[in-house]
Amino acid sequence: MEIAIIAHDGKKQELVEFLIKNKVLLTSQNISLIATGTTGGKAEAEGFKVRRMLSGPLGGDAQIAGRVGEGKTKMVLFFKDPLSSHPHEADINMLIRVCDVHNVPLATNAATAQLLLNAIALQS
Repeated sequence: MEIAIIAHDGKKQELVEFLIKNKVLLTSQNISLIATGTTGGKAEAEGFKVRRMLSGPLGGDAQIAGRVGEGKTKMVLFFKDPLSSHPHEADINMLIRVCDVHNVPLATNAATAQLLLNAIALQS
């Protein structure tokens, strides 16, 4: 199962901590991670194997949306920072829309992401 990980600058550390907390599950299941550029680099620095796309503002969100549309990415963990503005807001909204259109689970915070990963653990 391919899971995309994305985080705004103000949420990158929170996402990394979430990944570390769930490392056993993420490495014991047949899960592959893809990420926008900077987020992927931070996950790699913690020992995760990640396929990195472009940085979000440079088109990484759109690349991941394309993979969702192709049926390759089955879940998106996008830790959004609701307290900051983002110049690529149109790409973010497009990714959310594509997830909705293709019925792909999308978590925008750690609580929802944990519920999604717990569901994966229950299925195995």
